[in-house]
Amino acid sequence: MSPDNLPRVTYSNIGVDFTPLHDMLDAAIPAFKRGLGVFHPNLIAGKADWDGRRYRERSPIDDRLLVGEFVEATAAAVDRAVKAAKRAFAAWAATPWPERVATLRRAADILARRKYDLGIACLIEVGKSRLESMGEAEEAHDLIAYYCDEMERNRGFARDMRRAFPQEATSLVLRPVGVFGVIAPFNFPAALSINMIAGALLGGNTVVYKPAPQAGLAGRLLVDALIEAGLPAGAINLLCGEAAGRRLANHPGLDGIAFTGSHAVGMEIYRKFAKGVYARPVVVEMGGKNPAYVTAKADLDAAAEGVMRSAFGLQGQKCSAWSVVYVERAAHKDFLHLLRDKTAKLKIGDPESRDVYMGPVIDAEAGRRYARAVAAARKAGKVVCGGERLKGDPYNHGCYVTPTVVAGLPDGHRLNRDELFLPFVSVVPCSSLADGIARGNRVVYGLTAGVYSDDAGEIDFFFNTAEAGVLYANRRSGTTTGAWPGIQTFCGWKGSGVSGKGGLGPFYLPQFMREQSRTAMER
Repeated sequence: MSPDNLPRVTYSNIGVDFTPLHDMLDAAIPAFKRGLGVFHPNLIAGKADWDGRRYRERSPIDDRLLVGEFVEATAAAVDRAVKAAKRAFAAWAATPWPERVATLRRAADILARRKYDLGIACLIEVGKSRLESMGEAEEAHDLIAYYCDEMERNRGFARDMRRAFPQEATSLVLRPVGVFGVIAPFNFPAALSINMIAGALLGGNTVVYKPAPQAGLAGRLLVDALIEAGLPAGAINLLCGEAAGRRLANHPGLDGIAFTGSHAVGMEIYRKFAKGVYARPVVVEMGGKNPAYVTAKADLDAAAEGVMRSAFGLQGQKCSAWSVVYVERAAHKDFLHLLRDKTAKLKIGDPESRDVYMGPVIDAEAGRRYARAVAAARKAGKVVCGGERLKGDPYNHGCYVTPTVVAGLPDGHRLNRDELFLPFVSVVPCSSLADGIARGNRVVYGLTAGVYSDDAGEIDFFFNTAEAGVLYANRRSGTTTGAWPGIQTFCGWKGSGVSGKGGLGPFYLPQFMREQSRTAMER
């Protein structure tokens, strides 16, 4: 079967026969790996830049596999990148918006042609399963296409306004801001990067982009596609390395910043950007502690399936991953048994294999956080299943842990409040849906939430009272995960975001622009 005719993957596919895709990947993955291990310098103003410490990136699947060598950009390199973006800004901002859209559509087409390389890079760098990785590559393309559609639908965000006087022409336009720093996380190295980059570029801004240090290769593939599509030199600049992110976030030359990551870092960036002589745009998504609610009127098998898929996809390393579920007492025992049984059947191992659902967590520090969480759960509650670090072949060269379900934790325990970013979930009994939602709303986060009930009134109550920007009801494919561009927006409330407007939807692009009212007297 031609690669063009293979089934298309999203995060919510259930019941699709992906055998032809797996057959192709059986050959494509080894071929891709033969090209790994090369050196990738940073890119500033369209040229290679070697200024900084070279470091090696290894795969979390097998630490013997060298993904490539990259450069941790120095402060001087960061400064050069910001200045290059500033030099490029005037011309790119003046480029008519239809031409900017055309350039980004060419980039989307290039990524579509290379989606299997991009997906395999995500698999190897992050430890995603095959389908999670291919879904991300598809999403990267769809994000650009959707935002281009939004620019066209809104005519470049320009419109005529009412006239106070017949001879007075008034209009409104959203205009570019300047240079945006874009700092991306490791867990969705393609989709979340291109989400922020495309938003900034389509708005007429230029970008200095810093991918996660664990995902330099995916970042490079994205930037190569954008440059090949015809972005002018300096409109997109690539800097790698952990320290480079801190240097970029603190650079006074930035006019705006887009960041996806932890609440602590996001709020630190937000506060620093507010200290200047005037406000600068900050587009930040900061994670979640995502609750699910299961009532006595729910299909418990669907609930357990959805919770399991949401909790343990990508090893729980999603800001949208389910991590605590409130179950009405009448259904608590049966639900817990179903979740335990489904979780115990998940295959853990090298995600290059077609039947593996969970790969390794990203690094040794994640493994230590997992061990601490398990120890705390054993002390305060009960580990129903999981709670182990896997040893022996083939697990010795990565941090492989078992998906963990716990019960009996006290209501206010930190494991029910704090984002863990791990395959670790807590099941909590509640007296009613209202009781569960009241408890789930108490956390600082407000990203996603899900409910299972066959009662329309309970679902309406959930939609009207759950304090989160992304809500799902009765979703077997994933309780709190699986948003897709133009279908579900991805908006964080409370400690999960700063603007109240989410990605993947119609209100994202305006955050990268500023409003200007124009009035002209006609003769």
